[in-house]
Amino acid sequence: MLQLSALQLEQWVAQFLLPFFRIASFLMVVPMIGTQLVATRIRLGLALAMTVVLLPTLPAMPVIDAMSLQTYILIAQQIIIGTAMAFVLQVLFQIFSLGGQLISSQMGLGFASVSDPANGVSVVVLSQLYLMLVMLLFLALNGHLVMLEALARSFFVFPVSAGSMPVAGYMALAKSGSWMLASALLMSLPAVTALLVINFAFGVMAKAAPQLNIFAIGFPFTMLVGLVIAWVSLEGFLGQFQRFVTLAFNYIDQVLGVGVL
Repeated sequence: MLQLSALQLEQWVAQFLLPFFRIASFLMVVPMIGTQLVATRIRLGLALAMTVVLLPTLPAMPVIDAMSLQTYILIAQQIIIGTAMAFVLQVLFQIFSLGGQLISSQMGLGFASVSDPANGVSVVVLSQLYLMLVMLLFLALNGHLVMLEALARSFFVFPVSAGSMPVAGYMALAKSGSWMLASALLMSLPAVTALLVINFAFGVMAKAAPQLNIFAIGFPFTMLVGLVIAWVSLEGFLGQFQRFVTLAFNYIDQVLGVGVL
């Protein structure tokens, strides 16, 4: 009969839970899987299944006492690492949401907001369109598989025994905010510039002929031109998406302490 001591059981549980916390925290925050549309039990079951599959291939776990302070520190470190990796992917999706917000504000559609069921907030119509396109492209290009592969690779690049996330990882998280703003501005710059020129022209016309109600004509015209510009700009949407995805995974490498942007 197989005899197991309490120490062996503690080690088995610890070796399973440490990777599980990193995987579970990643799946709770990551786009699409970590949204309100996916039940928490489903995410938890996916984290358990992924941990069971990965556990035999993972590097050796540190020998720890299940009730010691070191265990809680390791658990907190794994949660931070998993959340940081998922946060970078959230920033990737929010680039397009923010870009749509900038274009909508310039064309006069900033008031037309709809409920986003994935995040439980209200966003403008154009931002919701961009988010839907990004999700479809992400799934069509097997981005969800690459995302899970990056999570599995993180255990070999930055194993559980490596300790806390490096300082460069926290710097990468801080830089991802400025990257989001700069990328959203870059994506929306052609449309915003064209609409700014149109609004400037209407302003000159209103100044030259005050008796004409230029703004009554300019508002629907600006909205129509903005929709045409947004439609034309969809031609380069895929190229922008691929470039931003590459930068996002480079930031994930930075979070793990590898790779150079």
